[in-house]
Amino acid sequence: MGSDGQNWYLDLTYDQWVPLSVSGPRPAARYKHAAATVDGKLYIIGGSRNGRYLSDIQVFDLKSLTWSTIKLNSGVLPATSGHNMIMWENKLLFLAGHSKDVSDTVTVWFIDLQSYECGVIETFGKLPVARGGQSVTLFGSKLIMFGGEDRHRRLLNDVSVLDLETMSWSTVETTQTSPAPRFDHIAALHGGRYLLILGGCSHSIFFNDLHVLDLETMEWSQPQLQGYLVSPRAGHAGVTLGDNWYIVGGGDNRSGVPETLLLNMSKLAVSVLATVKGRDPLASEGLSVSSASLDGEKFLVAFGGYNGKYNNEVYVMRPKPRDVLHPKILQSPAAEAAAASVRAAYALTKREKLDLPEREDSNFKEVHVDSAQQNLSAEISALGEQKKVLESSIADVRAENANLRTNLDDFNATHADLSKELQSVQGQLISERSRCAKLEAQIGELQKMLESMKSIEEEVQALRREKSELERDMERASSVQKQGSGGAWKWITG
Repeated sequence: MGSDGQNWYLDLTYDQWVPLSVSGPRPAARYKHAAATVDGKLYIIGGSRNGRYLSDIQVFDLKSLTWSTIKLNSGVLPATSGHNMIMWENKLLFLAGHSKDVSDTVTVWFIDLQSYECGVIETFGKLPVARGGQSVTLFGSKLIMFGGEDRHRRLLNDVSVLDLETMSWSTVETTQTSPAPRFDHIAALHGGRYLLILGGCSHSIFFNDLHVLDLETMEWSQPQLQGYLVSPRAGHAGVTLGDNWYIVGGGDNRSGVPETLLLNMSKLAVSVLATVKGRDPLASEGLSVSSASLDGEKFLVAFGGYNGKYNNEVYVMRPKPRDVLHPKILQSPAAEAAAASVRAAYALTKREKLDLPEREDSNFKEVHVDSAQQNLSAEISALGEQKKVLESSIADVRAENANLRTNLDDFNATHADLSKELQSVQGQLISERSRCAKLEAQIGELQKMLESMKSIEEEVQALRREKSELERDMERASSVQKQGSGGAWKWITG
């Protein structure tokens, strides 16, 4: 798309990916890089291309639609792939990933966006083993690292926490069944309490499962997703806006995933938000997706990836504003008990109003009625809010049903077209079979003619032989006749 001024994003259609027309040179195409957006700018660090790790720092200005390269004033970043990056205070923190660094444990780097200086941050505690393809999620002032693959290709499913206040690592002991060891998965935080892990792969299996870690009890669970069936994938990217987790790309080494999914983390329901063609850069492994804010509007920004070729295009999506629902599926027993108590209080309030005794003390009666009316008004207000939430949910379901009906109509139309095409092909097949039968009959007749021609040719050869023998007999007879007449003449004259 073109860039009409610096407010190009105001004309975007909701929930559709749009490629940006970039001015000037672009960075090298790549995948498995790290990305973060800060103040309307997309920062890209490292990645991999043709088996070579990269170490450059690229910046895309979402207002002017131009790329630039950051030259560090001090320090040198290692060439790295499969790493993570998050913004903390005024610094970009860059950690883990595969590189030629000989460290046995995870290294944390910083990049100061004001001074353009970088360096290693000293960390303490139980440092996790060096790895790549892990997930790193910001939880308050802590980073939660899960899984990955170490330099010996050993798959991991451990949970480590880095306290950003003290720069101290700790290992978390979890209960229940942990996810299978994996790498190139994605993770998200929901409700300030739940860590969600989706997809990823081992060396032979691609996953489509969802695992949830309760960060208060450190207990794993594996709830079932509702709605659209998520296909197995790795190398996909995800970003959250409120209760919604936007999931883009990924693949299974054979083909890329063309759908952009919307996972509502309160309902654990999945729907398809957008679909691209199979070889589109958005159907790539190792791409990145980030969220950016421009003039108060939220946008998704995707970059890079590999789908048979390396990509360096920038895509944006303007997500449609969606209602925020309170967690239901992951709601704790305490929350359920609180809700039950509210319902009981509401029932009690109704009974108190109905059974209110008549008293001569009019002041007491007025106070009691006012209190009951206030409680009832509060409960009615709460029910009104719940009604709005339910109406929103019903509207979502109706919209989903409408989409399903449209898809069903499209399917039926496609089925009808295919049926017509099948009938046409069947008719052509019948005519071809008839033609083949005629050709086989003609071939049979030709074969008979060839056989008769062979017998004729043999007769001709026999006649030729007889002719040759006859000619030789005639020559011998002529020779004998000449010799006989010559002898008689000599006798007469002698």
